Amino acid sequence: MSVARPQDAVAAEFAARVSREEERHLSPLAARSYPARRVRAEDDCALRTPFQRDRDRIVHSKAFRRLTHKTQVFVAPRGDHYRTRLTHTLEVTTISRTVARALQLNEDLVEAIGLGHDLGHPPFGHIGEEVLDRCLEARFGASFRHYEHSLRVVEHLERDGEGLNLTEQVRDGILRHSSRAPLPDTLEGRIVRVIDRVAYINHDIDDAMRAGLLRGQELPAEPIAVLGRTGSARIDALVHDMVEHSSRAGDIVQGPGAGAAMSALRDFMFQRIYLGPAVRAEHEKIAAVLTRLFNHYADHPELLSGASEEVGEGEGDLAQRVTDYVAGMTDRYCIRLYTELAVPQAFAR
Repeated sequence: MSVARPQDAVAAEFAARVSREEERHLSPLAARSYPARRVRAEDDCALRTPFQRDRDRIVHSKAFRRLTHKTQVFVAPRGDHYRTRLTHTLEVTTISRTVARALQLNEDLVEAIGLGHDLGHPPFGHIGEEVLDRCLEARFGASFRHYEHSLRVVEHLERDGEGLNLTEQVRDGILRHSSRAPLPDTLEGRIVRVIDRVAYINHDIDDAMRAGLLRGQELPAEPIAVLGRTGSARIDALVHDMVEHSSRAGDIVQGPGAGAAMSALRDFMFQRIYLGPAVRAEHEKIAAVLTRLFNHYADHPELLSGASEEVGEGEGDLAQRVTDYVAGMTDRYCIRLYTELAVPQAFAR
């Protein structure tokens, strides 16, 4: 005779209750949690929505854990308070959830997209992305985009090649989070796309000031007058602006004043920091490291066998296998492999 468990009643009612609550409380424009649209059909979890389940799969992935040792802007900073790719991911996710809640959109979907959007970023931030793209073009006539590789990570590389089998809406948001890609299909994906830029511009200003590369009085006067003098004030202003204009537009948009001010700050950061002399001084070193490793594994593909769980044994073409391996490296692992290749071991201690 089976014994009834108290939680069985909750589980049996969960999906129906969530669907009713979403119809009552979410905007008609919001993505609904049910039914789950996955490449491989599977039973729903009895206590999590499909998007919550996607979130958990992402958080428990190896690629997510590696983000803690991947550069945001500053390579191997000496201080403890500089952003990494992981802290950037968490900041994007929390701000995006604030926007989604204010607009009565699906917070679970925004959270899953936010947590997964940068899983495919290579070591050394955007510098690493540029170098890897150049290596692929020079050797194989191919290209590298981190947002495309993020989708590859969740679809093909995690779980020993099985992938995470995420929902269609989360995969779309991950693939299209960059301004270089088409707009995401969902408003939730469009939130992450804008907030990704809001977060990195303002947090990179904070890190540049902490590093002594920038002083507050050097920031351009007009956008600072519009958005505020501190990072928290600017993010608050951009979020409020985005919520108010998006609510009226029925889409995710920024007001012309705030949007122009944010673009001006981004242009300033590219000129002074991202492409400035202090950061650019490291570019050649990073290019040398990644180019050497990329060509080494392209010349010796036999070394890829067993090198990583996320490089298939003999699967795919050589360009893809080398890309999977190099893009998956953390900064410190990349430097260690390069040191083993380039420095006589007796002198590497």
